[in-house]
Amino acid sequence: MDPVPGDPAGAPHPGAPAGGHGPDLGALLRQSARGDSAAFASLYDATAARVHGLVLRVVRDPAQAEEVTQEVFLEVWRQASRYDAERGSALAWLMTIAHRKAVDRVRSAEAASRRDVTWEQRNQGVEHDTTAEAAHASLEAHRVRAALGQLTDVQREAIELAYFGGYTHTEVAALLDLPVGTAKTRIRDGLIRLRDTIGVGQ
Repeated sequence: MDPVPGDPAGAPHPGAPAGGHGPDLGALLRQSARGDSAAFASLYDATAARVHGLVLRVVRDPAQAEEVTQEVFLEVWRQASRYDAERGSALAWLMTIAHRKAVDRVRSAEAASRRDVTWEQRNQGVEHDTTAEAAHASLEAHRVRAALGQLTDVQREAIELAYFGGYTHTEVAALLDLPVGTAKTRIRDGLIRLRDTIGVGQ
């Protein structure tokens, strides 16, 4: 995913302090508010993975998560001047925008789905087998969601990235800032627990 303006490649930006502690996101936001595309590119590089991870956990669709993530950074670029350090950290401000955008997308999709269902109900009969199939699919989805709820936070995050987000084990490790072996272990343990939970009563 490329940031809206600018090119993230290049020399370190003044918003990135020495010492390996990560960039000063507040400074990068203030510079972005002044139209500094290099600062915005640095901000994007520092936060895109976390923003995308949050959005993906909410919308649960990789393609839509990509779109929403881009919408988030477009709004950040446009509204950077509204950031107020006295009201919270830069990351919290950015993640709040991300969560709001993701929830809006879910609500929009649910509304569209309800409209489609209403239209179908009004314009055509529903076969019994179709209804049974839909009910079964809904039940399975509910069981998977319930099973995910039984995982630890770290297991669930790794599983969602790998199997709902479509990331490889190496990519999951990079997104979560973990060794590849640790990421694989979390995914494996999560899958075992999912299998055991969903398998109950089958």
